[in-house]
Amino acid sequence: MTVKIAVLGAGSWGTILANLLVENGHQVELWGNDPKKVAEINEQHTNTHYLPDFKIDPQLHATIDLNVALDQVDVVLFVIPTQAIRAVAEQIVPVMIAKKVKPVIVTASKGLEQGTHKRISEVLTEAIPETNRNGIVVLSGPSHAEDVAQKDITTLTAASSDLIQAQWIQEIFMNDYFRLYTNPDVVGVEMGAALKNVIALGAGALNGLGYGDNTKAALMTRGLAEISRLGVAMGANPLTFIGLSGVGDLIVTGTSVHSRNWRAGNALGKGQKLADVLANMGMVVEGVATCKAAYELAQQRSVDMPITRAIYNVLYEDCDIKTEIAYLMRRSGKPEIDFDEV
Repeated sequence: MTVKIAVLGAGSWGTILANLLVENGHQVELWGNDPKKVAEINEQHTNTHYLPDFKIDPQLHATIDLNVALDQVDVVLFVIPTQAIRAVAEQIVPVMIAKKVKPVIVTASKGLEQGTHKRISEVLTEAIPETNRNGIVVLSGPSHAEDVAQKDITTLTAASSDLIQAQWIQEIFMNDYFRLYTNPDVVGVEMGAALKNVIALGAGALNGLGYGDNTKAALMTRGLAEISRLGVAMGANPLTFIGLSGVGDLIVTGTSVHSRNWRAGNALGKGQKLADVLANMGMVVEGVATCKAAYELAQQRSVDMPITRAIYNVLYEDCDIKTEIAYLMRRSGKPEIDFDEV
C-alpha cells in the first residue's frame, strides 16, 4: 500500500528518512525552508551540505511549499530542530484544515523545548488540535543518517499511546536494513532520546581531553543512571532505558564521530569556546539546549544529576572541564544502585 508522507526538515536525517520511504514504495514530499537546497535535491539529487557523498533517489521530490507537501497527506514526519517544532506545527494546522487532511503525526526529532521543558510529543499535542491529527508517534533509537545512507542495519522504536498507529508506522518504515519495534512508553523513549545528547557532549569532551576507554565507559554508564533517574521521575518505565532509545541511542551518540553532540564535546575538550564550536558546526547541537532544560528539570524535581550539572556548568557557567571532572571524582562514596528507588 502506497502512503503519502510529508517529511518536514531537509537536513541529513530528514533527507535519509525521506529517501528510505521512497525506496519503500511511498509517495514522499520533503519540505525544506532553503530554496537552494530544495532545488539541489530536485535537480541534482544531492544534499551536499549534509550528505556530501549520498545520491538521492530521483523519485524523491522536495518543496518549500507546505501546500504541496501536505496535499492528500497520510503521515507528517517532523525532522527539524526541537526549538522550531512548535512554530512549524502551528504553521501547518491551517494548511491541513484547508486540505481537509487528518494525518498521523510522527516525530524523529530529539530534545526538550527551552523554557517549557516539554517533550516534543507534548509540544505537538498542544500545537496541533486533536481534531486535525490521527495520533502521535515518536520515532527514536540508535541511528546515524550516514550509516542508514549506507544501508547499515538499524533498529529503532516507534512509541505511541496508540499501539495501532505505532504498528502502522512500523510497517511503513521497515525493510531489509531498517527495523522498528513498538513501545507504549512515550515518556521514556523521548526522555532517553533527548538526554543522551547531553551525555554525548561529555563523552566527546573526555575524548578531546585525551581520556581512555575506561573513562568513557564510566561516563556513559553513570550518565545512563542519570537519564533513568530523571525519566522515571517524569513518569517513564525504567525498563525503557535499557532498550533502543536508552542505552542503544546513548552508545551510538556517545562513541561516534557522526554525532554532532560528540563532535561538539570533543572540540570543547580540546579547548575551543562554545560559541566558536556552535558557529563552526553547521548543524544544530541539540544537547546544548537540552542540557539547560535537563538541569532545570532536575532542580525542580530534586533529582540528583551530577554529570548533567557538571556539563551545564561548563556550557553555561564557563567552568573549567577538568575542575568539574575533579569535583565529580571527589564526591563522597555512595552505592551504585539505590534499591529503595527500584
